[in-house]
Order: sequence, then structure tokens, then C-alpha cells
Amino acid sequence: MSTIGTVVASGPRWATVTRETKETRITVTLKLDGTGETTIDTGVGFYDHLLNSLAHHALFDLDVEANGDLVIDEHHTVEDVALVIGSAFGEALGDRSGIARFGDAAVPMDESVATAVVDIGGRPYAVVDLPFKGKRAGKMPLELIEHVVESFARTAGATINLKGRGRNDHHLAEAAFKALGRSLRAASAVDPRRQGPASTKGTLG
Repeated sequence: MSTIGTVVASGPRWATVTRETKETRITVTLKLDGTGETTIDTGVGFYDHLLNSLAHHALFDLDVEANGDLVIDEHHTVEDVALVIGSAFGEALGDRSGIARFGDAAVPMDESVATAVVDIGGRPYAVVDLPFKGKRAGKMPLELIEHVVESFARTAGATINLKGRGRNDHHLAEAAFKALGRSLRAASAVDPRRQGPASTKGTLG
């Protein structure tokens, strides 16, 4: 896993991370043990909607403030926000001792259904199978959704398998982010029976 940005504040199970480049300026605060409250403004409405759905169903409190070069396109902003959220998530987990580590969830939305299976033990990898039919939802290119998941996995230290099927692109994307949120909630939960890392090696990563 790798940290993208600067950790400006952190504590048990929460972190604030910033990142500033010539393309974007981003600040993210993530609290793992929240109530699903969000304040998200990336400048890309559908992306805000997906991140809000993820945090709501993960019961993470998530604040995202992003200013990016949207006059060019959405790519830099969408990617960098995912990288910084992943960094905040990884920082909030600390040494990852005592957490469940694995999580999975399946979520339907009308005709669509998505399944997410995650391992937040420090090994970054992503497999995404979301066959969208169109090019965009609102202002967001749907091809960026796979890149979002890959970018988050990279800095969060997470293995993510995310797949789904559906006829409506909005429904499919939203079901996928809800499933991802629920699986991250399960994986990051503190297991009162777990002493140390959830690994037979005695260490994660």
C-alpha cells in the first residue's frame, strides 16, 4: 500500500489527508466508526452520489473537498479523490490489528445486482467486472469507475473483487458502490475476539 498525500491529522479510526498538485487540490476526512454522514463536493455530481452511497452504507463519516481541472475533463479529479480517500482509509486503520479484515456484500437495485468481496489486509489489487452499456452517467465517464476502484485499492491496501449485472447503468453503478461500502464496513469492523492481526503469518501485507 502507499500513502498519496499528506496526513494532516489522525486518531484512532479516523484521518484527514490532503493532496495538492498542479491538477487538483483535495482534502478528505474519513471516520470509520461514524453514522454515514457526508459532505462531498468533487464537482462531478454522479461521483458525489456514488461516494455518498458508499459512505452511507459503510457507516463512515466522509468529508471530501476537491478542486480539480474539470475544464480539461473529469479524469484527474476522479482519480485523485479515490487515491486520497484510500490513503485516509489506510491511515484510519492504523496497524490493522483486531479488525475482521475480510468482508463481502451483495446489493440489488431494481434489475441490477452487484457483489463486492474485499480483503483489507494490506495487499492492493482490484478486479472489476461492471459491464456498463453507455459512456456516461451525468458528467462522469463510466469507464472511470474501474479506475476509481483500482486507485482506492492501491492506497487503501485492499484487495477488491467487484462485479455486477444490470440493464440500467445508474442502477448498476449505485448497487456496486453500496455493495463496496457494506463490504468495507464488515472488513474494517473491530472483532472483539481477535488479538493482533487476522493472519496466520502474524503480520499483514
